[in-house]
Formats: sequence, structure tokens, C-alpha cells
Amino acid sequence: MTDEELMKAYADGDMDAFRTLYKRHKNRVLGFLTARLGDRSEAEDVFQSVFTKLHAARRRYRQEIPFLAWIFTIARNTLIDHTRKQHSYRKYVTTSEEAVEQYIDPGRPDTSSISDVVVELSSLTEAQRQALELRFSQGLTFEEISMQMQTSADNARQIISRAVRQLRTLMGRQGAAP
Repeated sequence: MTDEELMKAYADGDMDAFRTLYKRHKNRVLGFLTARLGDRSEAEDVFQSVFTKLHAARRRYRQEIPFLAWIFTIARNTLIDHTRKQHSYRKYVTTSEEAVEQYIDPGRPDTSSISDVVVELSSLTEAQRQALELRFSQGLTFEEISMQMQTSADNARQIISRAVRQLRTLMGRQGAAP
């Protein structure tokens, strides 16, 4: 069965489907978190939260969305939330789709330097992170984003624009740092 079929089965109550998904992807997700946090114990804590959130959101999963992209979106957002809770302004999280893609497809060559693509995402608001996710990871239009976020299309566009400007500023500062 494909990951998407397994996730659908899990959403319908099949715990064996969950076990299969967990076995298939636990090492990638944990590796992604460990690489970002640099601490295996801390990564394991976040890892548990990722699968807790996956469980809570299982019925909202849509089979047309690739499972790996979906779980890594959950992992990235959980990591950002964790980082924000730590109140540590020195913890950085990647925004690079290529860096995330390395864990989804390990055979894909890494075309980016991590030092060039890390940004302190915890400075973004939840609405900004959500809007960026919907726009760039899920490829939704501003109209679709506005419906998901229960706002106007113009406001969705403005949220994304501000978030992108803020990320550019942060990346510029980061690039200037020794």
C-alpha cells in the first residue's frame, strides 16, 4: 500500500496502517528533528509531539496530498512551536524546501548550504507561518488561503508579503553575521 492509502486506512481506524507508516518514516522524521535541534533527547520529545499531532489530525488528511510532505509540514511546524517555547533566540530552524526535501527524498542532491537557508522562524506569527505554508508548500491561491484562514484574499496576500519581507530581513542579517 502507498503511504497515502495507509494514512487513509489509519484515518478510518486501522492501527496496523499506522504502525506501517511509523516504521517506514520514523527514522527520517527523527533524523530531520535531530539535525535541526542538535540534541537527540530534545528531538525525541518533539518527535513524540509530531506523531501526537498526526494522530489528532488524521481525519483531516486528504489522500491527494503526499503523505511525506504532510508529515514533514507537521514536523516543521512542531519544531517551530518547540523552538518558540524554549525562548531561545539562538535556535534556528530551516525554511529551505530543499533541506526538508533531503529527508523526503534522500537520493536528491543537496543544492543549498544550510548556513544560507536557516532563519529564525519563531519571529513569525502563527498566521504568517500558516499563510506561507498554504501558499508555498500546498500551492494554494490567495483566494483559497483566505477561505482557509477566514480572512479576505487581500489580507492573505498582505500577510504573506509581510512574512516574506521579514524572512528576507532575517536572512540578510544572518548572511552578514560572522
